[in-house]
Formats: sequence, C-alpha cells, structure tokens
Amino acid sequence: MAKDEFQTRDFKVVGTRPNRPDGIDKVTGRARYGADMSAPGMLWGAVLRSPHAHAKIINIDTSAAEAMQGVKAVVTRADFTHQPDDQDTADILDNCMAGEKTLYDGHAVAAVAASSKSIARAALAAIKVDYEVLPHVTDVDEAIKPEAPVLHRGRQQENVPEGLSENALSHSAYGHGDPEQGFSDADLVIERTFRTAATHQGYIEPHACLATLGADGQGDLWVCTQGHFMVRNTCAAILGLEAGKLRVTASEIGGGFGGKTTVFLEPTALALSRKAGRPVKLTMTRDECFRASGPTSSSSIDIKIGITSDGRITAATGDYRYQNGAYLGMNAMLGAMTGFAPYALDHVRTTGLEVVTNRPKAAAYRAPGAPMAAFAVESVIDELCDKLNLDPIETRLKNAAREGTRASYGPTYPAIGLEATLKAAQAHPHWSAPLGENQGRGVACGFWFNFGGDTCVSLMINPDGTVSLSEGNPDIGGSRASMSMMAAEELGIPLEQVRCVISDTATLGQNDVTDGSRVTFAVGLATIKAARHAVEIMKQRAAQNWGIEPEAVEWVDGAAQPAGPNAGKFPPMTLAEIAAIASQTGGPISGHFEVNAEGAGVSFATHMVDTEVDPETGAVKILRYTVFQDAGKAVHPDYVEGQFQGGAVQGIGWALNEEYIYGADGRLQNPGFLDYRIPVASDLPMIEPVILEIPNPGHPYGVRGVGETSIVPPLAAIANSVSRGAGVRLTSLPLSPPKVLAAIKDH
Repeated sequence: MAKDEFQTRDFKVVGTRPNRPDGIDKVTGRARYGADMSAPGMLWGAVLRSPHAHAKIINIDTSAAEAMQGVKAVVTRADFTHQPDDQDTADILDNCMAGEKTLYDGHAVAAVAASSKSIARAALAAIKVDYEVLPHVTDVDEAIKPEAPVLHRGRQQENVPEGLSENALSHSAYGHGDPEQGFSDADLVIERTFRTAATHQGYIEPHACLATLGADGQGDLWVCTQGHFMVRNTCAAILGLEAGKLRVTASEIGGGFGGKTTVFLEPTALALSRKAGRPVKLTMTRDECFRASGPTSSSSIDIKIGITSDGRITAATGDYRYQNGAYLGMNAMLGAMTGFAPYALDHVRTTGLEVVTNRPKAAAYRAPGAPMAAFAVESVIDELCDKLNLDPIETRLKNAAREGTRASYGPTYPAIGLEATLKAAQAHPHWSAPLGENQGRGVACGFWFNFGGDTCVSLMINPDGTVSLSEGNPDIGGSRASMSMMAAEELGIPLEQVRCVISDTATLGQNDVTDGSRVTFAVGLATIKAARHAVEIMKQRAAQNWGIEPEAVEWVDGAAQPAGPNAGKFPPMTLAEIAAIASQTGGPISGHFEVNAEGAGVSFATHMVDTEVDPETGAVKILRYTVFQDAGKAVHPDYVEGQFQGGAVQGIGWALNEEYIYGADGRLQNPGFLDYRIPVASDLPMIEPVILEIPNPGHPYGVRGVGETSIVPPLAAIANSVSRGAGVRLTSLPLSPPKVLAAIKDH
C-alpha cells in the first residue's frame, strides 16, 4: 500500500474545533484585503466599459484624457502588443481589454491611471469611442438558432451538430448502454425542459489589485484572488513577461466561491504601471463586478427518464445547453457529466452544448455546471415518484451509485458515500415531521468530482521548536487552520506551535488555484508528507546524537525514541530538543513535498427542505433545511458545517430570487445588491448540517473536498418542495413570486 492511501488511525488534533488562527486579524481589521495595500507614488486606475451589448469599435480617441493634468497613463488594446500563444489566453486578454469588438455590456475598452480617483473618472469621461452597434443575443436557445447574431466567426468545433449557429462552439457526449431499449422497458417515461438563470457569486469584496511593473520586466502584484500562481502565469503570458520575474502575493479574500478563479483587471493594472512607471491600484465597483466579472451560466436542459412501477430507473438521457457568455467555457460539459452521476444506470446518454452570447464570460461558481443539471434530473425523478406514489428516498436508494458502479460519465467508483447520506436522511426526524397546508417537503441528491492538482508545501522546524508551514493557496474556507491541524497531528505537537502562512509565487513552487474543493485534500496531503519528511530528518538527528542507526529510531508523540530495547536505552528527544541542537547536528531542519495530487475522491450529498407557498402571492418561505454530506474525514468540523450551510444558503438564492436580468437593449438591468437580491439572515431558517465520514481511499486521513457538493442539490430540493406545496411542477428558476403565482393560476 502506498503511504498516501487511507489507513485507520486515532486522531488527537484532527476532528477537533480550535479557533481559527486568522480570526483575530479579520475581526479587528488587521487583515489586509485586495484594496488595502498601497505603495509610494501610487496611481489610481479606472476602466472605461462598453455601453453596448455588441458593437464594432471604429475608433478610440484618448488624446483629451492624456492631456489632462494628473493623468499619467492611458491604455487601450493597442498597448497589449504581445500575442498569447493559445486561444484560451487570447480570450482572457480580449475579455480584459476589447479588441475589434465589444461583446457585452461592461466590456472594457480603455483604462486610465491618474494621481487621484476623481481625475481618473474625469479622464474616462474624456475618452471618445466611436461604435458601430451590432445585433446582439443574450439567451442560450436564441443564440443557437441559425439566424442568430454571431459573436465569433470560424471558432465552431467540428463536433457540433449541423444546423446550429456558430455561437454553439463545442459539443460533448457521455454515456453507455442503449437508452431507447431502456425506455421501452419502463412503465412510465417523463420528458421535461428546464431553464435556470445566470447568478453571481455574491462575494462581498470586489476584485482589486496593486501592480508595479518596471521597464526591466520585473514586477510585483498584490491581488485578491483564489489562485495567485494562476494570476502570475496568465499575466506573464498576456504581457510577454518571464513568469519568474513577476512576483504575485495573494491578499486576504472577502469571498470567492469560484468568482475569483480568473483574471479581469490584473494585466490592465500591469500595463498601466509599465506605461506610467509607477504603481497602479485598480478596484472594481459593485456595478463593474456584476457587469464585467464572471457569473455562472444560465441553462436550458432537456431530461428524459424511464422508470418501472416499483421504482427502478431503466434509462435516462439529458441534453444540456449552457450559455457561457462571450467566450468558450466548459459548463455544459460538466453539467452533462454530473447530472446522472448519483445513479447506477444501465442505459444513459448525455450531451453538453457550449454556447456563447453577448454576456460577460461565465466563471466558476461552486461546482460549475452541476447545480443546474441536478435541478433538472432530480426534478424529473421527483415527478416520477409523485406520479407512481413512490417514496423519494427509497427510490433514490434503489438506484443509488455505490462502490463498483460505473458512473454515467465513465469511471468506476471506489468507496463513496451517497447511500450513507440517503440512509441518514431517511432516519432523521426531519423526514417524518408533519407538514401543514400549502407546505411541501423536497429531497434531492448531488455530486461533484473534487480535484487535486499541482501542490507544493514547505515546513520549517524553527530553533525554538515551533513550526512554520508555507503553502500556496489563498485561505478561503479555513485552510490555515486545517493545514496547521494536519501538521500538528503528524508531528505530534500542540496546534499552537504551528503557524501557517500563504507564500507568494517567488517563495514556493507552483500551486493550482483554490478551486474544485482541492485544498484540504491536496494541500493537506502535501502537508502530511512534508511533515513526514521533517520527521525522518529529525529521527536521523536523534540517531546521530545517540550514535545508533536511523532505522533504530521511531517517532512517537512528538519525540524520537529508540525503537525497542536492542536500539539502546536513551530518553526520548522531543521536537524542541532536536531543533535546539540542529546547528550542531547538520543545520536547519525542514520538510518539503511537491505533487500533482490524484485520488481526490468524489463527493455526494442529500438535501431535505420544507417550504411554504403563499397561494395568494406566490411567495415561498423556507421552513426547515437539513444537509447530509460525506466529508471523508472532517478535519475541522466547524468549517465543514460552514461549507454545508453556505452552499445551502447560496442554493436558496439561486432557487428563489437570484437572476441576471437583461433588457431588450442587451444591457444588464440589475447590477447591484439593491436589485439583485441574495438571501439575508431573515430569509433563512437554521441550516442543520449532518456530517458523514466515509474515508477517501486516496488520502492518508481519508479527506474529501466538501465546498462544491453542498451547492449541487439545493436548487432541486427546493423546487421539489415548492412543487409539492404548490401542487404544480415548476421547471424554471428562480421561483420568484410572479412565476410561482402564474404557475398556480395556470394549473
């Protein structure tokens, strides 16, 4: 067995609930976020954005702005002279600064650096842009019609079915068996079309950065991001820099949820700094966050499922059409892979169609593509149960994927926890609690892949016996605490002796973005291995001190000791004692581990929710909500429960209120929290989290990621609950009062 595979053990630190190490900084204001950094001689940046959904740029006249006192630099696309090597990076550049066309309301066309914010804003007003307004399209189904306005010519891939507009850029397909044969074996087949709206991640802190780039090609970037190594690599590729000459430091982050896994401002700030010869700070307004950063996709989905009268699913198909905004994405592919993933199916087929529209490029938002797919699939399963008078949980258990099941998207599952979540839901008092008039109870399951990726950790044993742990992923969900706990567990020392810091790109090897629920799994694995590396060195130092072979030393409870009576009789040497004499035994002691982590372990959840529908207004109230999810091993249960609760709350927003609303002119109508309504405390009941622990065989402690899966089932669970309470099946999100009321009246 490889050392990084799961082995049962008793934990002393892992599984406890200590205070978070960054808590005091964040509640006292000492923590520094994206816009908190400043530099001597710093300039203020501002971005001019397109007022049109689709337009050709005829001319940009920046002369008046450049002549203004206090304006130190103006950049347009003409200042980005380096051509990126690949299409994905070229698209990121085009998204940061428009080239020949603007592709959505809010697309950047020019930027200014000035000695004050007011001068920068005045300079934007002085820039004259001549546009030729073009026809636009913002709806996914409209965008694939042959007559639709086309955003990009010649970009459609060969795998796209014939007859669709060039806005349909890519097509994917998965499945096995013969669905038509399976449907013929069914007692009931239901086919429905579902639609979901684009939603924003709703992070409180806007995108912000401070950039310095000299004429020698060396630069520094302070940035609010989920992945500063990604920012470095992307900016270097766009600006033609050597990555090693650009040092990027991640600030604290005021929320991300996938929305800060890409680059919107940073190349522009660097270009302004290079032109002005001074540091430049660039911060988005809330309006800019909505109009010009990445929300999730809206979608249009066809689902068909056949079932026998005793509840066995015989076949299933799904066609997922996702609008990805102005550039190619992969959300439909992820939807096609995840929708039927919770079930063991003999006959299944899914397709995903990636469609571009005149909207900002879609970005990740916790399990990108999966919540919409689960909404559609779990809604049809619920309707089948309703029509055949089947128990929704028993039916899901009867068809649940288990260890050895061939997933709908291809692989065979190892040990997984879906069945455990369903049984926990079935046994919970929530399932048997009585309901009142106009109230309904909904259940739904959800799946996410989880991810590992490039990870690098260094762990230094300090002379006083404390430990400095360096990792390269911004702390979004409590990773400093989780990494410190795993290091303390492995070293056998108190948690208080470990401090975890987020290193910049110049002081640690490549680390992938904090996304895909990868950090606790992958960085935790690397931390454990780095600690074991340091332990091996400390055992060697103790052996050297005792004059015995290193193989005759073992590590127990934070100290080296002879391994048995034949190794000699020596008192144990603690980590602190070994560290204190390190200079006399060979020098500093540290542990390192670098890995492209595999074996992340897939994740499942089951959500249960009660709602009440007002038949007079269509308003929906969430009455009770319980989350059942497999965490593998909950390193810090408070943070795991917080992820469960946060995913449910955001899912409630998706399900009931949140949507990007575009006018006939293609402009966003609600770019602010006054008109784009996310749930607040008064909208919510207590979200009860139930942690299941089915160990991930690919991690030494059994850890799985938990951040993504928790947002996959809420849309469907709420829609199922509301449909039962309202007495009519609802297939379009959000379930806003006018939409629910109209459905009730039409029924």
